[in-house]
Amino acid sequence: MQIAVITVHGCPLRQAGGKDSGGMNIYILEVAKRLAARGVQIDVFTRHHDPLDPQVISLAPGARLIHLPAGPPSLDKTGVYELLPEFSSQMRNFCIANRLRYDQVSSHYWLSGLVGMGIASAWGVPHTTSFHTMAEMKRRGRPEESEVEQRDRSESEVASAADSIIVWTHDEKQVVVDYFGTDPDRVVVVPPGVDLSHFRPLSQSQCRESLGYGEEKNILFVGRLEPLKGLDNLFRAVASLENSGSVRLNVVGGDENSQEKMRLENLARRMKLTQSIRFVGSVTRDNLPIHFNAADVCVLPSYYESFGLAALEASACGRPVVASNVGGLPAIVQDSVTGYLVEAHSADDMAERLCDLLRDGALRSRMGSAARQHAETLSWERATDSLMALYRELVPAQASSEMPAAGG
Repeated sequence: MQIAVITVHGCPLRQAGGKDSGGMNIYILEVAKRLAARGVQIDVFTRHHDPLDPQVISLAPGARLIHLPAGPPSLDKTGVYELLPEFSSQMRNFCIANRLRYDQVSSHYWLSGLVGMGIASAWGVPHTTSFHTMAEMKRRGRPEESEVEQRDRSESEVASAADSIIVWTHDEKQVVVDYFGTDPDRVVVVPPGVDLSHFRPLSQSQCRESLGYGEEKNILFVGRLEPLKGLDNLFRAVASLENSGSVRLNVVGGDENSQEKMRLENLARRMKLTQSIRFVGSVTRDNLPIHFNAADVCVLPSYYESFGLAALEASACGRPVVASNVGGLPAIVQDSVTGYLVEAHSADDMAERLCDLLRDGALRSRMGSAARQHAETLSWERATDSLMALYRELVPAQASSEMPAAGG
């Protein structure tokens, strides 16, 4: 089986936590490697994001990343819509020149969904799509959230045309069914996974020492720096903690000179929290488990999350998580068992639960152990099993050998 994966704006090799780079990138990379290990040929198509990027990079035996020129490399996703025809043309030309053929197309995010919809139709192959997040759900979480005007209409068009829509939770499936009027049989729930050998419990004292931490209690946030992540609310929660001077919030993620980072730094200064908040910046995947294990509590204060891979990675490291009760986070955080779920916009609720965990080491240990046990039910191998079953249903074995060459 050969699958063309389209991720126009998000390169899976870019470091997560920066602008336009997060859980979706991790998902695409991990799934590509594991599908390839099962004999599926995977080509992941994305834009050139760096002029020095080679056009073709091996992700794993049987899986390749293919960079296509479409607009300036530095362009962020808000400007990508106008470049979709160029990207589609570049992809078709590459496939023709290299005599490539695919049994199906898999797209990620609405921009890629538009490309995938057109190319799959031209090739006469099935199209599976994953939105990862939807404009409507972002607005429900944060009404002032702005999106390019074409997004809502485009998401509806992609949802109508796709052979299958892959979502991460049953709640997300219900949203897709209700909002787009999609046949429930075309919406398939496949939760993401976590690398349980990489994200695992380590010695907290050794991890703290390696990061130069002192005796203070440590709260950890991992993710992109954007308003939807709810860091303003988290800062208010930290400010209201008892003995906040002995608590440190470590913020991992974000581009060094981004406007959002500067805004948050200014906010911390105005709230007199500069001694309580440390902006760590982006961290490599190799070093991320050290940060999770050095923390006493991990927190996801998002106003909306389709899933929240950072919460799952924290859980796999044996850390309790305080998270907003939104989107896919309840599928990861079992309230009062592996952590706490709180009202998304309530700094008071968040502060109360953070206090409960910071002052009770036995509670942290008990919830952390339960979190690891729950994470062990959500491996990437399990996710790959579900995807393989779906792909085989869409592309029967006998049909695969009859597919026409791509590029029509």
